This record gives sequence, C-alpha cells and structure tokens, in this order.
Amino acid sequence: MLLEKLSNARGISGNEAEVREILIDAVKDHVDEYRVDTLGNLIARKKAKGARARKSIKVMLAAHMDEVGLMIVHHDSNGHLRFEPVGGIDARVLLSKTVLIGKDKITGVIGVKPIHLLKQSERQQVMELDTLTIDIGAKTKEEAAGLVKIGDYATFATEFSAVGSDCVKGKALDDRVGCAALVEILKRDYPFDVYGVFTAQEEVGSRGARVAAYAIEPTYAFGLEGTVCDDSPKKKDVSPVTRIGGGPAISFADNSLMADRRLVNLLVETAKENKIPYQFRQLTAGGTDAGRIMLVKEGVPSVSVAVPTRYIHSPVSLLSKRDLDYLVALMTKALPKLAKGLPDL
Repeated sequence: MLLEKLSNARGISGNEAEVREILIDAVKDHVDEYRVDTLGNLIARKKAKGARARKSIKVMLAAHMDEVGLMIVHHDSNGHLRFEPVGGIDARVLLSKTVLIGKDKITGVIGVKPIHLLKQSERQQVMELDTLTIDIGAKTKEEAAGLVKIGDYATFATEFSAVGSDCVKGKALDDRVGCAALVEILKRDYPFDVYGVFTAQEEVGSRGARVAAYAIEPTYAFGLEGTVCDDSPKKKDVSPVTRIGGGPAISFADNSLMADRRLVNLLVETAKENKIPYQFRQLTAGGTDAGRIMLVKEGVPSVSVAVPTRYIHSPVSLLSKRDLDYLVALMTKALPKLAKGLPDL
C-alpha cells in the first residue's frame, strides 16, 4: 500500500529525499515529465489529452511531503540531546516517545521525570519543550557527539498499521495522505496540463508551494491535505471541525487562505452529482499550501480539500481509507469540468 510506504518514510521539513524517491517511483510511469527543483519539490507534469484539449489552462495540485519532527541542537554533558521542534508540535505529545535520529536511525527516548519523583505542583504543569531531552544511552557528551551530530533530524518511531476494518494509523498522515491521493489523481487523463506538485517545507511556512507556483504560473490550484479531525465525544454540543468517514473536507478559509468560492461550488456540485460524501472544514486556524499559491504573481484561484485526520502533528495519526478514496473520486470527477473555465467574479 503506497500510503504505508509514505507514512513509514522519514521526511522532516528540508529533508524530504526519502519520501520524494518513493513518489518518483510511483508517478514516473503516469506522467509525461517530472523534475526536482532547487528547494526539493517534485513537480510532475501530465500534458493535456483529447481532441478538445485546453492548453491555455494549467491546474496545479499540491500535496506536501514533509512532516513535523525534531532537530538536534546540543549535546549535554551527561550524554542527553537537546532539540528544537521543526513545525508545530505540542510538548504534551512528546513525553516518553521513541524517536529515530539521523541517517543511522539512532534510537532515542524523549526523557521525562517519572511520577514518583514529581512534586505535587509539577503534576499540574505542562512540560515545556526546553525541559525535555532525548536519551540515546550515551553517558558523556563525547559519546553522544560520536553518534549524533548537531543538525540531525529526529522522527517519531511509529509504524503504519490497520485499525479496525476501515481505519489506519501511522505518523505523518498529514500530509502523506494528500501525496497518496495525488498519485492516484495523476493516473487519469485531463483536457489540460495538470501539474502534480509534491511540495517541500510546508510545515515551516509552505515554502515549496510558493516557489513551485511561481515557476508553473497555474490557472487554478488545489491543496490536498490531511486536516484536523476532532470528532471525539464532547461535553458541549459543539460541531467538530471534521468527522472521520464524512468524506473530504472543503475549506472556505484558514489563516492563509480565502478559498475561491467558484472552486468550492465546483467541488460541492460535483460531490452532489456523483453522490460522493463531503463536508466543510469548520475551522479557520492553520494554513496550507493553497494559501501560498493563491498569492503568487497576479493571484491564483485556489482551494484546499482534505482527508479528516485525528491527532495530526503528533507521533501517530488515524484516518479512514474511505475518506481517501472519496477525495480521489471527487477530484477526478471535478477536474475535467475546469476545461470550461470558471464564471467571472
């Protein structure tokens, strides 16, 4: 399963090579050309097909390869490692987690004081990131430095697996699920050029998407994501941001994007016509590649559509395989309609 390979691969922002190689192998027989740019984006081009091809239209589909993780910044005298987060990580999800560090996959454990040694006041406090260290079993600074270098990346040591009859769990499902969907979308033909862009460094500011869009100059753009899902029971009757099993989540807006309503309407109408489940992302926090793409040059009509994913930006996430299938179905049905263009604003 491609999603399993992608989830198990290690690819923190700025170090996406392992993920990129898997994706090159997955798309190379389904696209006309591909290249890797100077920032590490994988840009695959599918040329227009059909007698009525609209070569003036270029559609960009972006899914980011990178994941959140840690970077080693210091060796302590006792052999422990200090680190900084890469991307948005809550310290509460790190306690006692296992990580793999550097090319040699050195095993480490994020240390935390056991409950037996905690003062009563400490039990009421959230641990700060700068109080945590990684224990690799080294006894001295010199021994640690011989195993792990400053600047090495640390990824969560989480293995992909099935959960129940429909769900899967793994690390980095934000946004390896978007990457898996984009591979499937690129297996179809379209009446205009489609650029499938597997972007770098989204988790640290959507840098890759901005660079790729500047080069491509797309007519329209879609960000394919794994997004926040908080459908667990609540004390108050509050609608969740998204629900697992409810289909792809379409965004009206987030901190980086005001979605083009014409593209939102296109997705909704397509979903209704084809009886594909869909939902709206009921949250404006966060940002995506689509928000960067929309601001390139004279502006690009853009929208983000995502697979609901529980526990994102943590060592393990969970999603429904059906939602992934629904996303692919929605996009492959909606994209050909863009050959007619969008109505004027």
